[in-house]
Amino acid sequence: MTRFVKKALSDIRSNRFLNFITIITISLSILIVSVFMLFFENTSRIIEVWNQGGRAVIYLEREFSRDSLSGLEKQIHGLGEIDEMVFIPKSQALDKLKKEMGSRTDFFKTLKTNPLPDAIEIKMKSHGSFEQIQDFARRINSLDLVENVEYGQGWLGKFLNIFNLFKMTGYAMCGLFLLIALFITANTVRLAFYSRRLEVEIMRLVGATESFIKTPFYVEGLFQGFIGGVAGLLILLVGYVSVSSGIAENLASYVYTDIRFLSVKTILMILFSSTFLGWFGCYLSLKQILK
Repeated sequence: MTRFVKKALSDIRSNRFLNFITIITISLSILIVSVFMLFFENTSRIIEVWNQGGRAVIYLEREFSRDSLSGLEKQIHGLGEIDEMVFIPKSQALDKLKKEMGSRTDFFKTLKTNPLPDAIEIKMKSHGSFEQIQDFARRINSLDLVENVEYGQGWLGKFLNIFNLFKMTGYAMCGLFLLIALFITANTVRLAFYSRRLEVEIMRLVGATESFIKTPFYVEGLFQGFIGGVAGLLILLVGYVSVSSGIAENLASYVYTDIRFLSVKTILMILFSSTFLGWFGCYLSLKQILK
């Protein structure tokens, strides 16, 4: 096996340009795939956090009175998916709104009555999906004296739809770039084979087996795929370190952010895929040539 490795390394050095183009193509393809994987992993983690312990506000009807609060709280607790519950009277909500409005509080002087409803803020237990949160909110909304439940369903639902669409597009793009890398790898092996065609014919004449002839090419393809995968991940790591800190700092005050690099499992999967890509491109090429 050591002989085949040395032979593959020698072939790579003798065909530097072809191998350089192949490695660059694989690394760029792996970079694009890794960018999508990085986005999907971090976005899925944020969505998972939203589904765990999410907050919601229950707006109560005008007919609500403080006497019926304890009964309503028991009904909500009876659903069994509440961690915390805080009653917010409409007077407190109006005072909070005035503080948030700041200099525009003159507007409230024209109000004769408080237009805000009483509300109950709850912290829900963890849910496995957005659909479970929707189902739980519908059950709360069906209770007497409950007018509406707000849990960010509008923007979160739209975000999930966009995310799923982007995910499908991302997978299609990843597949396309991997096919391009596979095509270029196969053609590089074909060119390398033709540059050594005389050597291969001589080996055949002296009785060399097909596996003995093919193995150096396979090892060369494995090297190309692995080096391309490592290069793509290193480029992604440099970009991640440069960009992630700024993104986290700018968004931390608006939304939950926990931007991390690819998990070890994903990195190993990408390296295995790139290595297999190099080998498979070689396999397809030699299968057509050495019929």
